[in-house]
Amino acid sequence: MQNQSPVSPQAISLWFNEAEEARLAGRFDTAQALLDRIIVHDSAHAAALYSRGLVALALDQLPLAQRWIERAVEVEPQPPFFDMLCLVQIKLRAFASIVHTARAGLAYQPDSLALHYYLGVALQLQGRAEEAAAVYRTLIELKPDYAQAHANLGVVVKDLGSLSKAEQHLRRAMTLDPSNRGARASLSQVLLAAGRYQEAWPYFEDRWANFVDADGQPVSQRPELPWPQWKGEHPDVRGGAHGEHPNVEGGARLLVLPEQGHGDSLQFVRYLPLALERFAQVGYICPPSLRRLYEESLCARWPGLVMLDDVLPDVKEWDWQCPLMSLPLAFGTRLDNIPTPAHLRAEPRRSAGWRAKLGALARPDLPRVGVVWAGGHSGLTEDRARSLTCAQFAPLFSLSRIRWISLQKADDLAKRASASTKAYLTDWMDDVSDFADTAAIIDNLDLVISVDTSVAHLAAAMGKPVWLLNRFAGCWRWLRNRDDSPWYPTVRIFTQPQRGNWDEVIERVAAQLKQRYEPGITYRSFVR
Repeated sequence: MQNQSPVSPQAISLWFNEAEEARLAGRFDTAQALLDRIIVHDSAHAAALYSRGLVALALDQLPLAQRWIERAVEVEPQPPFFDMLCLVQIKLRAFASIVHTARAGLAYQPDSLALHYYLGVALQLQGRAEEAAAVYRTLIELKPDYAQAHANLGVVVKDLGSLSKAEQHLRRAMTLDPSNRGARASLSQVLLAAGRYQEAWPYFEDRWANFVDADGQPVSQRPELPWPQWKGEHPDVRGGAHGEHPNVEGGARLLVLPEQGHGDSLQFVRYLPLALERFAQVGYICPPSLRRLYEESLCARWPGLVMLDDVLPDVKEWDWQCPLMSLPLAFGTRLDNIPTPAHLRAEPRRSAGWRAKLGALARPDLPRVGVVWAGGHSGLTEDRARSLTCAQFAPLFSLSRIRWISLQKADDLAKRASASTKAYLTDWMDDVSDFADTAAIIDNLDLVISVDTSVAHLAAAMGKPVWLLNRFAGCWRWLRNRDDSPWYPTVRIFTQPQRGNWDEVIERVAAQLKQRYEPGITYRSFVR
C-alpha cells in the first residue's frame, strides 16, 4: 500500500543503495529494515522486492524468499529474478514450480544457460527422464563444453537404458572438468551395471560426491579419518596408524565403516569374514537395526569380528579403516570371483516362535510367500521408480492358494497395505523391531517377492528363493538383461520392459506363481 506522505525518488534510491551495501556486508537486519521502508512507499520497486528475497535467502527463510522474488517477477520479469527464484525452489525441492518458473523465464531469455539447467534438473528429479534429456541436449547445443550438462545427461540416458551413451557423456564431462567427482561416481555405476567391475571400483571411490539423504538433500563429504584406508595391501601393522595393539595377538586391526542403506550393508557384509583372513580383528560400526542379526549370524561364527556402536571409536584401538562398500576394491572383485553371500540366519528360538504363529493360522499347508511392494526413503527419485503401491499387487493376492505374508515396513502411510488388500495379507510387521525379527519370519517362508530393497538382500543372504521386481534400467547391482544375479544364487529378476510398466511384471510373476503353485494340489511347505 502506498504511504500517504510521498517520498522523493532520490530518497528511495539512497535507501536502496544503503540497503544493498548492508546486505552485501552481511548486516541483514539493517538491509531488511531499509528494504521494508522502500516497499512501504513503493510496493512496485522490483529491485527492492528482489533484494528483500535475497535477504530472506541469506537468513535461510526459504518460503519467504520465494514469495518476495515471486513479487519481483510479477512487477518486472527480469531474467536474473527467474534464475534466483529457481535456485530458491530447488532448495525447497519444489520441482513442479521450478519447471513453471524456468519455462516462464526462458520465454524472456531463450538462451539462458542457467534456466535451461534448472529446468533439466527439475525434470530429472521428477523422474521425467525423456524431457530432461531433451533440455540437457539443448543446453549442450548452446554451450558444447558445459561439463555438468554432459554429466547430468549421462545419468539421464543411463536411466533411459543406454549405458554406452551414458559413458560417452560422463567421460566427456570428466575431460572438460577433471575435478568433477560426481561424474566419476556416476561413471562407476555405468561400468558396474555393465559388469566392468575392475574398471568401476576406482571410480566408485568418489561415490560420496553424489550422496543424498532421505529427503534428497546433498550430504557432507567423506569424513577425514585418523587411520589409513586399507585398499588390499598387506596390512603390516607398521603401515597402520598406531602400531600393534598389545591386546591383539598376531596382527593389525581393521575398522569397517557403514554407509548408505541397509540393503548395501546386507549385500556387502559378506566381506567382513574375508577381511578376518587378513586382519587379527575386524570391527564394523553397525546400524542398530542390523546389530542383533549380525551378532547372531556372524560374530557367533567368527570371534574376531565385532559389532560396534554407531560412534567413532578410540583411535588407538584400530590400525586401518575401510568403508564397507570399498571392500570389493580391496579384494579385487570381478564378476567371476564375487564372494558367496554372508549366510545370514535366524536365531532358532525366535524362528520357532514365528513358526508357531504361522502354524496356528487356517490352512497351514498353504505355501507361504512374503511380499514387499515399496522401498524406503520416499523423498528419493529412485524410490519412486522402484516402488509399487500395495494395490498393484492385487493380481497376485487374488491367487488364493497362497498364504501372503507382509514383510513391508513403511516410512510413510501411503506405503501401508490398502484397505482393499488387507484381507489377503497376514501382517505382523508392527511387532517387528529389527532385521533379526524379519529374518525369523523369512526363515519360515517358501518364497519372497520384493522390490529392490533391503528385505530382498536379507532373504537372498539367508538362501531363500527371492523374486526381485526390478525397475527398468535399475540399480547397477542387478546388471542389465539378466534374470539371475552373480551376487545371490537364489535370486530371480523380473525387470520392467519399459519405464514405469509394472503391470507386465506383475502379470509375469502371477503366471510363474500359478505354474509353481498349481491349483488343485495339496501343498506341503518346503521351509526347512
